[in-house]
Amino acid sequence: MKKALLCTAMLLILSGCGTSAPESPAPAPTASAPAAAEQTTAADRETVFQVSLLQGLTLGDYYGSVTVKQLKEKGDTGIGTFEGVNGELIMLDGEVYRAKEDGSVEIAPDDETIPFSNVTFFDADTTEEISGITNINDLKTYLNDKVAEFGKNRFYMIRIDGSFKKVSARSELKQEEPYKTLAEALSTDQREFDFDEAKGTVVGLYCPEYMNDLNAVGWHFHFVSEDKQNGGHVLDLDIDNAEVKWDNTDGFNMLLPETQMFPELDLTQDQSADIKKVETNE
Repeated sequence: MKKALLCTAMLLILSGCGTSAPESPAPAPTASAPAAAEQTTAADRETVFQVSLLQGLTLGDYYGSVTVKQLKEKGDTGIGTFEGVNGELIMLDGEVYRAKEDGSVEIAPDDETIPFSNVTFFDADTTEEISGITNINDLKTYLNDKVAEFGKNRFYMIRIDGSFKKVSARSELKQEEPYKTLAEALSTDQREFDFDEAKGTVVGLYCPEYMNDLNAVGWHFHFVSEDKQNGGHVLDLDIDNAEVKWDNTDGFNMLLPETQMFPELDLTQDQSADIKKVETNE
């Protein structure tokens, strides 16, 4: 039986209180209050926040459960999609972008809802220059070597900022009810495009092996151009030169959706083949 391990972020809240004689003025604030705020913020910043399970999305639960505005309260960097699988979600520097079916990008409105996403507050722990990576498999090999060095049981959010000789990406047409599985939807409604000589940012998420029942194990990449005009889910890429920043994250928090479909989903079935297909196009 496969077991999924959920790592939850610990939020430690410290508070100070004091008493004084009735005739004395109220005591000045102690140092414990700002210390508590700092600790809570630090805990939040070291947490990957996930909306629903990828396995729920692949079974066709495209109903949104949080708004863009609410997602911004949980992170400033990440990936995901929108209700009805209406484009690819890229969160960067606190803004949420939608890569549409033609590869163009727009800012998502705060009231739009989201069925699946992973975000965090990005704080770079490691920064390196990279170049000469000609395809996505070479990139994964490079990144996986770093994972082995940093620790395979952590979450990692990365951003790769630089120049790309080519980025091959995809998005999809918005789905209408009744919803098909994601593999079925992408088989007819996926749209692919290439961005040549592009400058921009790849946002990447790494999930460790124990997340197998909750997300896609390994790497998942989305791209948005520097001018915020183009983007999508990355299928392949050729890096000219770039800088990769790592945010090593040890906390995990997941919100189970209150949608009409989620309570009835059979999440025990093996979806590994479908997940590989929708993630890698293979």
